[in-house]
Amino acid sequence: MPLAEAVLIPGADDAALWLADLPQTELGARFRVSTSSRLSQEILQDKSRFAALLDSTDIPHPPTFRIDSAADIDAIPFDSLDRVFIKPVNSQKFSDVTGVKGIWVKRKDDLYAAWQKLHDQGFMLMAQEYVPGSSADHYFVDGFRDASGALTGLFARRRIRISPPDFGNSSYCQSIPIDHLQAPVDNMASLLARLDYRGIFSAEFKRDARDGQFRILEVNTRAWTYVEFAACCGVNVCEMAYQDALGLPVTVASRNYAAGAGCVDLHRDIGTVWAQDAAARGPMSRILLQWARAHYHSFRFDDPSPGLSVVGQLLAHRLRRRFGNQE
Repeated sequence: MPLAEAVLIPGADDAALWLADLPQTELGARFRVSTSSRLSQEILQDKSRFAALLDSTDIPHPPTFRIDSAADIDAIPFDSLDRVFIKPVNSQKFSDVTGVKGIWVKRKDDLYAAWQKLHDQGFMLMAQEYVPGSSADHYFVDGFRDASGALTGLFARRRIRISPPDFGNSSYCQSIPIDHLQAPVDNMASLLARLDYRGIFSAEFKRDARDGQFRILEVNTRAWTYVEFAACCGVNVCEMAYQDALGLPVTVASRNYAAGAGCVDLHRDIGTVWAQDAAARGPMSRILLQWARAHYHSFRFDDPSPGLSVVGQLLAHRLRRRFGNQE
């Protein structure tokens, strides 16, 4: 790296784990990082350890069952659960290899078959009850916790559309007032304090259509996809990470940030909207208005190169798929 010194901010799970060890190495004097311990990182990233931690708290969460053998499947109360799916212990590796975040199973026999196939590929897996509700029932509490334990930044957003369905990422979301998610914020603060967590975080909750409870699904321990959107609304967690890493006073963001703003991952959202029927989608005029007013992930009129680069990558990918299929 052509820099004598720098502050490093992780953008992936494995990078966050690597940076947790950096302060104890010779490189730690040159490259600073705002991070919690490796143990805290591992508990939040390892879905089975995270589920075990949640079982020891009163934080609402979906029933989750780690599967190490066929006997573990026998012990799952399948018939008493709502829809069930298989998810990985390590999300990043699973997604990189399979291209999905989870796999539906309708019956216990399906669970056996899906588990065996993925287990043979070396994946550690869990079964989890799917929390009933739509994509718009997903909410996020994003923010920053500094070295002193202060929550210097809190940002709430609601998913409006998702791509692909069920196990995808937000293709369009909106910022909402933080006080609309008081219970999730309180639960998030309690969880981070218990782990003595330090750094950037993004926690996903889903409002259960059965009882209205906000059930926590996961916590990302890194800069997330919508991190710039939070900064545009007034909560700049990357600046906070920079300040905290250097031992500077950390800027405390106002909780009266810009609410009602939208952010779109346009090429994914176009596909999502196109696939929806008119009843689910709503008026197309509303969609177009959302896109016209939204923040965009990569494109800026005053700095178009990153956006054009993304477009080039997408076109190249589609051409490879098209000509590859013809061959």
